[in-house]
Amino acid sequence: MDRMLAARLHVPSRTLRLEEVPRPEPGPGEVLVKVEAAGVCLSDVHLIDGTLSPLLLRGDTVTLGHEVAGTIAGTGAGVTRWTTGERVVLYAGETRDGVTCTRGVDYDGGWAEYALSSADALTPLPGTIPFEQGAIIPDAVSTPWGAITVTGAVRPAEAVGVWGVGGLGVHAVQLLRAVGAYPVVAVDPNPVARERALAAGADLALDAADPELRARIRAATGGAGVAAAFDFAGVPAVREQALSVLAPRGRLVLVGLTDKPLSVGDGTRFSYLQQRILGHYGSDMPVALPQLLRLVQGGRLDFSASVSGVLPLAEAARAVEMLEKKEGNPVRLILRP
Repeated sequence: MDRMLAARLHVPSRTLRLEEVPRPEPGPGEVLVKVEAAGVCLSDVHLIDGTLSPLLLRGDTVTLGHEVAGTIAGTGAGVTRWTTGERVVLYAGETRDGVTCTRGVDYDGGWAEYALSSADALTPLPGTIPFEQGAIIPDAVSTPWGAITVTGAVRPAEAVGVWGVGGLGVHAVQLLRAVGAYPVVAVDPNPVARERALAAGADLALDAADPELRARIRAATGGAGVAAAFDFAGVPAVREQALSVLAPRGRLVLVGLTDKPLSVGDGTRFSYLQQRILGHYGSDMPVALPQLLRLVQGGRLDFSASVSGVLPLAEAARAVEMLEKKEGNPVRLILRP
């Protein structure tokens, strides 16, 4: 049987190991993809450090990686849509037995030389888009896209705030500008992140610790506050700060994941202003991925600056360490088998 390398997480011990495992065979309705690029996400770091745990994983070990692009290497019985050599981007998850499962969390992902996918859980990658850029779209880009266009339902000329300008937040800034939000206010304690936000199109970039933050946001929004606030940090203090500058009928969209409780300091004010708090997770892949790929292909969006570095698969642990310690303040690191 053919073998391949894979970076696998032993969940009980939170140990990441590079292992040689059997190369999977595509079953009925499945395709085998030769991985060309796989993104390293903060949620991968959280799986390793124990902050996140798989809920639907069968067994105790999983190949990480939910941002994956590559080429079709083989097809299973009944698959007629795909042919060998086609460039593709894999969805970050798929529905199994009526339940949404996440790739690289609940089943084996793309930190490997090859990855399996359901034949309906991937989309063509245009030849003009590099694998590295294609790989990051299924989470780093499509998650904020879904948060902005669906959950947050941002309309042109609405004032918006983005808290946390990391791997997802920097794309949120770029996407908010693309859909016509104004002004786009970015908030992050890291000065490098604030510079990155301005380069991505933010109109204003503020330090979360700035004592004048509320006044500055009020001034930038004509006194109204932000119509939509996006929390990409997953930090209770961020959520409370965002609520404090929310406009009447404004909505706070929670994208960053945390197990900490959420507090609304003044419930009466919150109700009187008819504000809303909305949870967001992932995106509608069959809709979001083709939309974003078209926008990249048409020159409306460019994520080349988001690829902060490319490392070989054998250095997966090193990539995780770089992201965890924010070495060089990466947006997205890519693994290439």
